[in-house]
Amino acid sequence: MVHGWRMQRPARPTIYLFDIDGTLVDTAGAGRRALALAFERRYGRADGLDFSFDGMTDRAIVAIGLAALQPHGLVDAWASREAKQAEIDALLEGYVEALRREVEAEAHRFVVYEGVSHAVDLVRERAEGVVGLGTGNIRKGAALKLEAVGLYERFAFGGFGCDHEDRAQLLAVGAARGAALLGRDVSDCRVLVIGDTPKDVAAAHAIGARCLGVATGRFGVAELKQAGADHVADSLATAEARRALVSVA
Repeated sequence: MVHGWRMQRPARPTIYLFDIDGTLVDTAGAGRRALALAFERRYGRADGLDFSFDGMTDRAIVAIGLAALQPHGLVDAWASREAKQAEIDALLEGYVEALRREVEAEAHRFVVYEGVSHAVDLVRERAEGVVGLGTGNIRKGAALKLEAVGLYERFAFGGFGCDHEDRAQLLAVGAARGAALLGRDVSDCRVLVIGDTPKDVAAAHAIGARCLGVATGRFGVAELKQAGADHVADSLATAEARRALVSVA
């Protein structure tokens, strides 16, 4: 061994998974309006959607909305899990069409949160990491929302609401895709989830990931801390957020 030289362990690469709504952008309610319109067109009513969507996946939201319609005889009881999933798929196809029209009409109202572009560029420039999405939005919905504000192409991969109804499971899918891009096993990588709700925190921890909670959505710093977020910041524009993004060991 040469004097003064020490063997260094290779740095573990980081897989970044960013949530969309409330974390990257505010779409001025476009998703909720599009989903309500899809329900109204297919079933004639959308009152089953009168609940908070925060941190939920599109598939989970639709499943709850459909369950609310069953007592009214508007949706039959499903003979199998496959039949239920097919009905969710059909509703989400209508949702994508409605969302496309919402984006065309209302994209001027969309807001990218302060610090988002800089934060995404910061982690994209890190040679030892890959940057993707970890979102309850189905892939087509995510693309529509982020293309409208020029962000979609900055993310190389993702785990989406069409991958799984459960948020933790879709994050696991996203982490696996990120690891594949790195040519590594997930167990050899660090995973950092960036989100704005306690559900983001819980899902991150469920897959052994860390979570940066940003208080740009409906939940404040204290609530995200109470939920157990490993790092908390008022927004991605803060020094606290930048430190968390570049040192997630």
